Amino acid sequence: MKLSFALSASTLAVAGASGVNRELSFLEVAGYGPASQVTDHCAIDLDQKAMEDQLKLKTPQGYASARAIYNNGGNSKSYANVMLTEPLTSAVTKGEAALGKNAENEDVVGKMYGDYAAGDKDIKVQYATLDDQANYVGCQVGSLVDTNLSGCFASTGAIMIGKKEYQYTYDPPADNNNGRTIAGFSTGAGSKMNTCANCPYTDFKYFYDYYGRDDYAHHWVESAFLKTKTEFTNGNADFTAASYDGMEQFIKKGTAYMHVFMYVIREYEDALDDCDKDCINCNDSSVHAWDEGVCFYTGSLEGTDGLGGGKLLHGLADKRCGNYKTCGENGGETSGMSKVNHDMFDLMDMGQTQLQKKECNSARETTKKIIKMMYIPLIQGAMRYAYKVSVLQGKEVEKAEGSVFTAAVLPRIHAASPEAAKIIYDNMKVGASSTDHVAVKQAFESTYASLGITCEDVGGLYFEAENKYYEGMEPCVTGAAPAGGESSGLRVGIGAVSSFSAAVLMYFFL
Repeated sequence: MKLSFALSASTLAVAGASGVNRELSFLEVAGYGPASQVTDHCAIDLDQKAMEDQLKLKTPQGYASARAIYNNGGNSKSYANVMLTEPLTSAVTKGEAALGKNAENEDVVGKMYGDYAAGDKDIKVQYATLDDQANYVGCQVGSLVDTNLSGCFASTGAIMIGKKEYQYTYDPPADNNNGRTIAGFSTGAGSKMNTCANCPYTDFKYFYDYYGRDDYAHHWVESAFLKTKTEFTNGNADFTAASYDGMEQFIKKGTAYMHVFMYVIREYEDALDDCDKDCINCNDSSVHAWDEGVCFYTGSLEGTDGLGGGKLLHGLADKRCGNYKTCGENGGETSGMSKVNHDMFDLMDMGQTQLQKKECNSARETTKKIIKMMYIPLIQGAMRYAYKVSVLQGKEVEKAEGSVFTAAVLPRIHAASPEAAKIIYDNMKVGASSTDHVAVKQAFESTYASLGITCEDVGGLYFEAENKYYEGMEPCVTGAAPAGGESSGLRVGIGAVSSFSAAVLMYFFL
């Protein structure tokens, strides 16, 4: 029996000849206007959220589910792995439209996940996505605990590929998978950031040289899940004594601030590589890669205005600015969007325009400025938890948070100053016997000039309840003589530890 399709105009627009939506404008990402459809890429933060929800349970099953979501995903690049009852009669190409029905006999639009030859029966069909972030795809399964099968292909039926209809069968809960995962950002790093053309990328090489392996982020998180020791060249961590409280921090901050952080940079570098190529179609792919980088930085939960409180790097910058009085367009505020994000999104807009105009050298300089700013919230986080552990007697959770913030930025510090990196690592590593927050702060500040950031960019740890900076954590001043007379080009604000009791400070500490 022939399958009857009554596809709407919008559905047909999604399918197209290649399964790609060709709208002229796309949904904004935290105020940024992408030039391509990237709702599916933005949705990677839904994997982060789903994983965090399972970690919060602090049970063996919860951690097993979190690990499965981390490795297998559920929300980004969804596809069905179906078995045709008869082989393809002719070759089909990646992106070719594939049309079917869901369990309610409603239209489901997909596209071929890859190239397939005549005679193939085992095929993957990627679900088409919409520019409506809230309803970007109707099939979200993978390893999720809470799944959405409403937009998945029915377990049996027919798929129209090209002009021919093929019967198929598959198991929707088991055979709907994802081609984009948080783990994959790290497990694929070698080929995408280290050995590819124009590689290694500068910032990835800092991390590769320090940790001694391409998949350093994956190794960190898997070691935390398994409660084992890492096997890095430098910066090792021993998770064997971690409880669920510590493991939660090692994992959820590791994925967001180690995996996603570096993959954002990869997308910007990929955009520059495409811009540099002298070919007619490179402009579209260049801008699309740039848009992807913005999405991976921001995620879907931030909304169109950037005030949604997301799980990724945009959300981190907005959290830390409240601690360091660096919120607002000009800084100096303790709430709202961070100055980092205000400045960064101006640069993202600029970079997109430069890529569209094929101004590749200018886009490269813009990218360098963006990457410099990405390190600021990580430094703020590391110093904040150094203080919480050193002065406020922070326990396992605070120590774990400090160590993972440190791990996320330490290779860049090491490239600027191995001596500063050693001081920071010795004080902030997993299992450190003691932490000297002043030494950590001074070590970070000694590298600011090399990192291309300033004292004013980072700010100081602010005690809003008393409208003052925590003693010993005041902002340094760029260009002033440092404490102790050393020629770092920075003045470190150091004072006696506050006479307030640690308990009172902990109560007010945000």
